[in-house]
Amino acid sequence: MSFEAIESITQAEAQAKAVLAEAEAKAKQMLSDAEETGKAAVRAAGAKADTELAGLRERAQAQAEADAEKRKAELEQAKAELQARARGKLEQAAALVVERIVNS
Repeated sequence: MSFEAIESITQAEAQAKAVLAEAEAKAKQMLSDAEETGKAAVRAAGAKADTELAGLRERAQAQAEADAEKRKAELEQAKAELQARARGKLEQAAALVVERIVNS
């Protein structure tokens, strides 16, 4: 082998090593960029989920309060009806007691 051939092979090997090192560095950078993009996407999704969860909580709270108010009104109505019936029965009972006292 001539000196020029050996030198050409040596240069080709050096170039191949440089290309390989450059490709490895580029691959590492791409991997790092992809990881950072993925982390940013996860953070954004987490923030969006937190916002949506807060909205759902607010709507659930508002619905629960509305349901509670409705139930309270229904119970107040039922209470008023029971009290009215109780007053009527009390008057009947008092009349019955008076009648028995008068008739005895």
